[in-house]
Amino acid sequence: MFRKIADAFKVKEIRHRLWFVLLCLVIIRLGSQIPVPGVDSKVFSEWFASQSGDAFNFFDAFTGGSFSSMSILALSITPYITSSIIIQLLTIAIPALEEMQRDGEDGRKKLTAITRYVTIGLSLLESVAMTIGFGNQGLLGTMSFAKGLTIVVALTAGSCFLMWIGEQITDKGIGNGISIVLLINILSRLPADLASLYEMFIAGKKIAPAVLAAVIIIAIILVMVVLVLLLNGAQRNIPVQYSKKMVGRRMVGGQSSHIPLKVNTAGVIPVIFASSIMQLPSIIATFAGQSNAGGWVGTLLGICNSNNWFNFSRPLYNIGLIIYILLCIFFAYFYTSITFNPLEVADNMKKQGGFIPGIRPGRPTSDFLQELLKYIIFIGAVGLVIVAIIPFFFNGVFNASVSFGGTSIIIIVGVILETVKQVESMMVVRSYKGFLGA
Repeated sequence: MFRKIADAFKVKEIRHRLWFVLLCLVIIRLGSQIPVPGVDSKVFSEWFASQSGDAFNFFDAFTGGSFSSMSILALSITPYITSSIIIQLLTIAIPALEEMQRDGEDGRKKLTAITRYVTIGLSLLESVAMTIGFGNQGLLGTMSFAKGLTIVVALTAGSCFLMWIGEQITDKGIGNGISIVLLINILSRLPADLASLYEMFIAGKKIAPAVLAAVIIIAIILVMVVLVLLLNGAQRNIPVQYSKKMVGRRMVGGQSSHIPLKVNTAGVIPVIFASSIMQLPSIIATFAGQSNAGGWVGTLLGICNSNNWFNFSRPLYNIGLIIYILLCIFFAYFYTSITFNPLEVADNMKKQGGFIPGIRPGRPTSDFLQELLKYIIFIGAVGLVIVAIIPFFFNGVFNASVSFGGTSIIIIVGVILETVKQVESMMVVRSYKGFLGA
């Protein structure tokens, strides 16, 4: 791998793109250190550290710590991700958006523009909610209309800036810019999380227990990475045979191909959706100043708090774990159903003279793909759940406290693999150009 990176830096175009990505990442990390005007970052950080629940830990991991320090990039790229998912879902329900999606490059540009506007709207909504919620708790100091407006503008502008810089990375750099912005934010938290694990399980202990703890931690991380690699690479190839036909005086067709169905068809989306829903009650309670409430509200917050899962002294809270698993499986089926249409695939195969051996073209092919998807999605969802709950297990049993988990590792591994593949494809294109020009 390191040899491939060295070879990539020898190519001028790729080298410039890589340096551009590096420059953008430096700018992002510098921006995460700039506090929102009029806000004492120290006060906000102390409040965040005093929270016993995990209401904002997942969100803070995606912002690279910008949220816990209340920097101008506190909203990070999450409004854009949410906007993209919303637009993708709406293309199924709104015919005009579905037509844009099918309208080639022009349609995709229009959808991108709509996504940007929705991103601005979501950023504005979230920044207003944060300003009102945290302002009512006294975390933002003495509030006034001008100060509140300044905070809202700063947070909204920071999110829009990250959206813009992500698009610049996509156009002038390498890889998907939005994914890379998310990647650097998650990676920036890893040193602090590893230091927390060191202080909790290794520091101050005798050599033998310390070494054993270090080996266990490394083994868990490696197992999770291997599982993610297997999930990303696993796919079921459906054989497709194309019949021969006469075109003019020539006989064409007759080739064999396949339809690749990924086991993890929905990617990390089910985990993000499930985590967001489970944390919603805690976020609402925090904004309402009820984070330490008792009674049924306290029980609900305890069930939704992943730090209480796998805690055998509080078995009632494991209901939240069961709900989380069911949500992951549900969203795996739901998201795949709106991104992969077996009937459309079967119709396209029929128009091109293709068929699956042993299956009649048309509706029987669609039914076959639908039934096959049920099993594949379930296997992928189970694998995704295993990766996601491993950190919850160790947090609950050993009282560990880390912000990165299965979701973070899935994103890290997926983005790195995607970026490396793009670098390799650019190297291959360069080699072909050189051959053709010789």
